[in-house]
Amino acid sequence: MNQKNNTHKPLSREELCDPVNLSDLVEKIKQWGRELGFQAIGITDTDLTIAEQRFNHWLKQQMHGDMEYMSRHGNKRTRPAELEQGTLSIISVRMDYFPEEPENAIKLLQQPSQGYIARYSLGRDYHKVVRKRLQTLAKKLEHEIGAFGYRVFTDSAPVLEKPLAEKAGIGWIGKHSNVLQEKTGSWFFLGEIFTNLPLPIDSPAVNHCGSCTKCITACPTNAIVAPYVVDSRLCISYLTIESHSAIPEELRSLMGNRIYGCDDCQLFCPWNRFSQQTVETDYFARGDLASPQLLDLFLWNEAEFLKNTEGTAIRRIGHESWLRNIAVALGNCLREQNETNHKKITEALTLRLQHPSELVHEHVSWALKQKSTLQDKG
Repeated sequence: MNQKNNTHKPLSREELCDPVNLSDLVEKIKQWGRELGFQAIGITDTDLTIAEQRFNHWLKQQMHGDMEYMSRHGNKRTRPAELEQGTLSIISVRMDYFPEEPENAIKLLQQPSQGYIARYSLGRDYHKVVRKRLQTLAKKLEHEIGAFGYRVFTDSAPVLEKPLAEKAGIGWIGKHSNVLQEKTGSWFFLGEIFTNLPLPIDSPAVNHCGSCTKCITACPTNAIVAPYVVDSRLCISYLTIESHSAIPEELRSLMGNRIYGCDDCQLFCPWNRFSQQTVETDYFARGDLASPQLLDLFLWNEAEFLKNTEGTAIRRIGHESWLRNIAVALGNCLREQNETNHKKITEALTLRLQHPSELVHEHVSWALKQKSTLQDKG
């Protein structure tokens, strides 16, 4: 620690009440955030009245599916000051993650023997990266003003991250329910610092979706049931990640080769033509996860699955759901007339019929039936 840091005198509470000092402090926070790798930093208050009404209506319609944690915490998710007592303002941040050219991801969706994994999960688990940077930002602020009340979040607690980001000016919530920014698109993570500081707030973002409905028409399972409304029960991201139950049969053939999450609503959003590849090496694809062969992934035993997904968000779904998802993709691959690996796929699926999981067995059995479906069509 240099001498300047050793002799730094934190601001007093009286000084913190000075609007000029608070304004200067916000500028410092944003500068520190940019230095830490956040592409945008905004400040908002705790009022989520409108978002609360929409969220509660969504819950009443059971669109959260089996994600019971979405309703578990009462009003804490929509009222930040109840989640963290004393919260007066919230620092919202954005960190870009897209690891490649969008065209590569779109082409991968057209390769039935390869698996598509949501691009956010190809590298290191973002929870760890964003949280660590947020803690560093909070410590810098603490050094500047002395001890204060705060708590950091990144998709790790009952927090309505998207409405907070919209109010903080990070971007607007698009019709696909993701946050968009007109100069960079939607390929970014969000994080927050809840504070007991009366920081001046930023202006909310302005919606620029207009009459565009490309995200709605791009959704493979029609999960965007209305503009700004996603029914999780139909969403491939929910089906392959959040749900640990059987995937509804009527949705399986619509999933294609998507084995962990889905990016279609973002891939075909016009605003994402302005997206930039991330500079964060932590988010670069690990191993062959960017364009893997389904058969290779399907043959992993549990130990191999845990090893090959260590440090990524993928690991949290477990080996059983991993096999379930890939079985569906392999079944869809068997439906393709031009696929040359039918024999190998059938052999691999047949071997998995011996798996002790009834969930895996059921999806493997469905997959094997898809070959006969193709023959019937022929």
